[in-house]
Amino acid sequence: MIDKKLLSILVCPVSKAALDYKPEQQELICWTSGLAYPIRDGIPVMLENEARKITLAEKEQHQATSAH
Repeated sequence: MIDKKLLSILVCPVSKAALDYKPEQQELICWTSGLAYPIRDGIPVMLENEARKITLAEKEQHQATSAH
């Protein structure tokens, strides 16, 4: 579990945009840069080279759910 206070101040190091916390994947996702940062042992790893690129399907699903 990520501390809500910590989550409120963290931003993507690439785009400086806000992050979405996905507890089921243990990731912090930046929709602006298209990167998902892993959370390991409760600690966000905010390094671009450790981030996973978000798939097109994930982007489309996010756009569909955020439009409602």
